[in-house]
Amino acid sequence: MSQDKTRQTRAVRAAVHTDTQYGAVMPPLYLSSNFAFEELGKAGPYDYTRTANPTRDALADALAELEGGAGATVTASGMAAIHLACQLLNPGDLIVGPRDCYGGTFRLLTQCAERGLFQVELIDQADAGAVDAAVARGPRMIWVETPTNPLLRLIDLADISARARTCGALLAVDNTFLSPALQRPLEFGADLVVHSTTKYLNGHSDMVGGAVIAGTQELAAEMRYWGNALGLTGSPFDAFLTLRGIRTLYARMRQHEENAMALAATLQGHPAVAQVHYPGLASHPDHALAKRQQSGFGGMLSFELARGEAGVRCLLDAVELYTLAESLGGVESLICHPASMSHATFDAASLTAAGIGPGLLRISVGIESPDDLVQDLQRGLDAAA
Repeated sequence: MSQDKTRQTRAVRAAVHTDTQYGAVMPPLYLSSNFAFEELGKAGPYDYTRTANPTRDALADALAELEGGAGATVTASGMAAIHLACQLLNPGDLIVGPRDCYGGTFRLLTQCAERGLFQVELIDQADAGAVDAAVARGPRMIWVETPTNPLLRLIDLADISARARTCGALLAVDNTFLSPALQRPLEFGADLVVHSTTKYLNGHSDMVGGAVIAGTQELAAEMRYWGNALGLTGSPFDAFLTLRGIRTLYARMRQHEENAMALAATLQGHPAVAQVHYPGLASHPDHALAKRQQSGFGGMLSFELARGEAGVRCLLDAVELYTLAESLGGVESLICHPASMSHATFDAASLTAAGIGPGLLRISVGIESPDDLVQDLQRGLDAAA
């Protein structure tokens, strides 16, 4: 599709009317595990689905286009995507990540480091001094989440990209929380963008997948190689579902954000709440940065209750429209207790260092009626006061 189309239009039109055999408007789903050779010693464009599949390629092409990348590899999960990106590291190489990263990322990086696959240093990436000290160690890769999970802290992508270039490090950015609809890290100098496609890209909580989008053809080819070699590539059916979800991405993200703003305002004014973490609020320390490097503020927020875990239990008992569950980015509203759920792999010291306390709750704001969501949350907050 020509590049003069807006990204929203490209998302809606992803792989639409590309079937050359029957003229199907929506692209077919190719579930076959294998494909016939044209003749002995001559394979067609596809031979085995682990290596390549037409449905998965359609999704990869759409993701690369939306992120502005040279190519994408679609994986079986978000964690598989992180593991794939880590194939660029060798024993002795250093990866610098955020100390308040997603719990699964923390587990993978620290456990791989314990096995000697590479070295890891987790720092406060908003601290310029800490970043400078880490860069001075000559890392091979800098891993960034922005916004972070679950505290919605932002990292200046242009600044950390410039710092990465000074030491020759690759910059990998987890863009799961915002999707390419609201943030495109490659435009700020990132080398790799990673997604859990389970989340906003699919948007319906009915599949599990991931993706790595590369900024250059060379990196894209290396990701495809390792995806095939390690068997990390995703299933065609999950790719089909994600491609379907992408067509409503922009419409969903607008409603997610509208609802999140309404909830953030409700939280900010309630006596049961000690602190609200949402970059869309003018009081958020990274509000100006969010306006500069994002196209919107997204549908994720977190908040800390003044009564700690006791308040958490009261709120959870009172709400009806917020399902207590892990994951995020679906049309339904979910609430999560990071200390015991998404970040349960953190030890006590790591939770403290990351700023994740027993009174912290994270909401993935759905696209239900904002009035209903506000009323239900108000009831929960009153119970937690």
